[in-house]
Amino acid sequence: MPPTDRLRNPRPAPPRHVLVSGAGVAGLTLAYWLNRQGLRVTLVEKAATPRRGGYPVDVRGTAVEVVRRMGVLPRLRDAHVDLRRLTFLDGDGREVASVDPHTVTGGVAGDLEVPRGDLTDVLHTAVRDDVEFLYDDSIDTLDQTGDGVDVTFHRGSGRTFDLVFGADGMHSRTRALLFGPEERFHHYLGYCFAGFTLRDTFGLSHETVLWNTPGRAAALYAAGDTGQVHALLAFARPEPPFDLFRDPWAQRGLVAEVFADAGWRVPDLLTALRAADDLYFDGVSQIRMPNWSDGRVALVGDAAYAPSFLTGQGTSLALVGAYMLAASLSGRDDHAASFATYAQTTREFVTINQNQVGEGDATLFPTTAESLARRNDMLRALTAEPSGEGRPAHSALALPASASDGVSASTGRGTSTSTSTSVT
Repeated sequence: MPPTDRLRNPRPAPPRHVLVSGAGVAGLTLAYWLNRQGLRVTLVEKAATPRRGGYPVDVRGTAVEVVRRMGVLPRLRDAHVDLRRLTFLDGDGREVASVDPHTVTGGVAGDLEVPRGDLTDVLHTAVRDDVEFLYDDSIDTLDQTGDGVDVTFHRGSGRTFDLVFGADGMHSRTRALLFGPEERFHHYLGYCFAGFTLRDTFGLSHETVLWNTPGRAAALYAAGDTGQVHALLAFARPEPPFDLFRDPWAQRGLVAEVFADAGWRVPDLLTALRAADDLYFDGVSQIRMPNWSDGRVALVGDAAYAPSFLTGQGTSLALVGAYMLAASLSGRDDHAASFATYAQTTREFVTINQNQVGEGDATLFPTTAESLARRNDMLRALTAEPSGEGRPAHSALALPASASDGVSASTGRGTSTSTSTSVT
């Protein structure tokens, strides 16, 4: 091509190359929408393979609309757990009340409950052929320049990206590199928990059984007829055990000590805990930050605004937050303006859902004999069927028409006013 023709018809600029850290719900959802916008996406994940297993998680309200727009709603409906009963027991194992789970969670028809592994598998399938995956690796350092972000990885390689997104969970490495120690943003809610799976010798099916004494709870969750159940041991503790987060044997020891004199089937659970190869231990906490971005780096999902499992909204916030972050970037070259729009349009929804935490802890983990008695009286008074109204917080945000169409910073909303409650 003659020089004058090259001047008249310059080559199009290559697509922006972005890095997403974390192949969980938020990271996979963000990768999907950024790829749809034509960005070149690399996703780094510290696990050696796509993540499987995990407790069932809820997809509610506005988040159902996100998965519908991704085209994966039919597959998730096929994986829906359909939990039918939630039974509360006292310290001696006697039944206090047996209720429809939605009367406690605020769920409505059309909401989803799916095994976490099924959800991440569906999301991974939606992007696996379109984005680059770096498994068994993680971000080691970030160095922002005027033109990009220089990243070195734990396994030794280095690259430069136009933008970087931290979707690497509550204990985010990306957040620590940009904003400092987790303790600055970690709002501990007074409980710790240990989750694991074990063989179903309890005869449970599509139900949860929850045992309580003041400040302690043990739950068995049978998602279906798989021959396995999920177990949860939770307990009140004044301070977060930061020193235990990387020591599985110390975690086992602490849980065994707390539940040493417990009745019902708790001794069986402690035996299973000692042998579990999938133990997950953590504090019940939230992440609350004044800013979700710094320069060319932004956070999404639990890394930015973990609401805690007491709200039941962690997965939904991850889905909605990833969609809104992608929408803020659509059609814009100004990342600072995009990240400002992301915060402006999404923060109220995040805050409303984080503030649901009070309802969860009062129902699941009363810490005194008096509060446990009040909780039990409330449960006995519940009607047999849920109201069907749900909680307004779950659908408190209307999505932009498309994550490829952008979102209006002035209104905090896109062109669509429909949420999942009107389409499910």
